[in-house]
Amino acid sequence: MKYLKYLNKYFLKYKFHLIGGFIFIITSNIFGVIPPRIVRYAFDLVKDSLAKYKQISDAALQNSHLASISKSLLIFGLLILAMALIKGLFMFLMRQTIVVMSRHIEFDLKNEIYEHYQKLDISFFKRNNTGDLMSRATEDVSKVRMYLGPAVLYTINTSVLFIIVVSTMLSVNPKLTFYVLLPLPVLSFSIFYINKIINKRSQTIQAQLSKLTNIAQENYNGIRVVKTYVQEWPVSKYFTKESEEYKVQSLRLARIQAFFFPLMILLIGLSTILTIYIGGIEVAKGNITAGNIAEFVIYVNMLTWPVASVGWVASLIQQAAASQKRINEFLQTQPLIESNNHKNVQLNGHIVFKNVHFKYQDSGIKAINNLNLEIKAGEKIALVGRTGCGKTTLIDLLLRMYDIDEGELKIDDKPIKDIELESLRTSIAFVPQDVFLFSDTIMNNINFGVKEIDFQQVESSAKAASVHSEVENFKYKYTTMVGERGVTLSGGQKQRISIARALLKKANILILDDSLSAVDANTEKTIFNNLKTNWKNKTVIFVTHRAFALDEFDKIVMIENGTVVARGQHKTLMNNNFVYAELFKEQQYAVS
Repeated sequence: MKYLKYLNKYFLKYKFHLIGGFIFIITSNIFGVIPPRIVRYAFDLVKDSLAKYKQISDAALQNSHLASISKSLLIFGLLILAMALIKGLFMFLMRQTIVVMSRHIEFDLKNEIYEHYQKLDISFFKRNNTGDLMSRATEDVSKVRMYLGPAVLYTINTSVLFIIVVSTMLSVNPKLTFYVLLPLPVLSFSIFYINKIINKRSQTIQAQLSKLTNIAQENYNGIRVVKTYVQEWPVSKYFTKESEEYKVQSLRLARIQAFFFPLMILLIGLSTILTIYIGGIEVAKGNITAGNIAEFVIYVNMLTWPVASVGWVASLIQQAAASQKRINEFLQTQPLIESNNHKNVQLNGHIVFKNVHFKYQDSGIKAINNLNLEIKAGEKIALVGRTGCGKTTLIDLLLRMYDIDEGELKIDDKPIKDIELESLRTSIAFVPQDVFLFSDTIMNNINFGVKEIDFQQVESSAKAASVHSEVENFKYKYTTMVGERGVTLSGGQKQRISIARALLKKANILILDDSLSAVDANTEKTIFNNLKTNWKNKTVIFVTHRAFALDEFDKIVMIENGTVVARGQHKTLMNNNFVYAELFKEQQYAVS
């Protein structure tokens, strides 16, 4: 239970639901144990009345006596019905408190996990795959909810019912009570053992199902590759093989589940037989009445499911503990990137890297090595260099996706760690190399990150990104759904919508990380001409491999092996820097 202790704060938060549920459970069980007593009185009344009926010789008195018996039985029947209705009402109320409480906690826990995920740094998401993150926030939370709702409900209900019923039975006949309860612990243990096997096999099935889902998802996402390499049959054969394994595991589970209800019915029947047999002996001895046997049979049936549920509840708690352990692992993970200063500031864009070093902790790759660079506010620079030289890492450090290991990184003469994180990222409009669009409308994708929707500004940003005319040609224009990750759009359209999103943000620092790689030279030139109007007063950092566009910038910075090896105007670097000139010639040759 040590992992489930984390949930105690939620029990405290919803204490009134829990207390109310406890009261309703007690009340419903009190009204639940009254009907067996009424049945006992009815049986004994019928037995005694029939004996008296036989002694009456007058026909009129016999009829009157039968009418009296019928009236009494009708009253008993109405009382049982009334008790059942009252019990049903309180059972409804106990579910409306305990089960509703579990749904509230499920809601809170999912939101807590989701909010915590958003606080964690980029390195966390690189270490953990998306499927695992989703599983902990959905499947694991669902299993925890089964502990919070049904497990808590049945634990309290079983405890209360067991105390009330057993104490009532003991007050009638301790010997009969002992024999009646004898098979129930065996029932509970058997169900616990079977449930343990069921859970183990269920986990195997879930893992296999997850594998099948991943296979299908990969094949559908890569359907073009599958078709062009004519791999439909091998892929289908592999899927069939894994499906067969899933079927085998499912049948193994079905076989063990087949023992569940027969075993339960067998042990219930054994308790009933013992009740009638031992009860009959006690009736013969005069220790109890025939009505007590009927009363005990009802008590046995009342106890059967609660006692049987002990094993089921234990299984639920085991699953919940395992799931909560997984949830706790992530909830206890602290973000490496946090705000040291919570004061909002407006940044102008004077950026200074001084003797900066950075190494990726997971891979051990040193991406930035003694880098020195100054970018003045309002300056437009182009970062160039071969793949893997550290350009994107430099941008990530500026966005504070990672913290530098050594040196100084300042913006507007403030150490980046002393700038409130939200203020820092609000001041930067960023177009990533790997463009991401949400499964939403074009309008909402461009407007992402802006509180109020202004269609004129969205349209203006789209025009500046040279995508407006294409959007207008779509059937639903700006309300067109772009599909998952923008699947319905071309690579160039996705890049330009992402640029429009950044322009709409109106931040003082604009970063474009190789964001025109999917557009042709003419479109790139058009976008550059439009950008000149939009970035007049902004600090612009443009990461590119397209050297022929570099005349548009105040300064070109070349990075090699994580450090600045050249800086200056394009013409100057072409004449004075052999490495830059060689890189330019390579790119020009590749373009031609």
